[in-house]
Amino acid sequence: MNILYFLIGCSVLLALIFLIAFFWAMKNGQNDDTYTPGVRILFDDDIPNENNK
Repeated sequence: MNILYFLIGCSVLLALIFLIAFFWAMKNGQNDDTYTPGVRILFDDDIPNENNK
């Protein structure tokens, strides 16, 4: 029964760590730009070289 208390304590601690990490990411602007990642795949990264024509 003691191990059950230990596992519950560990899971609560882990949940608090994830919650703190989430709020830290939101405070630092991790999710400010919601438009660009959706259209980034449409952009062509390769610039054609005029010497290869």
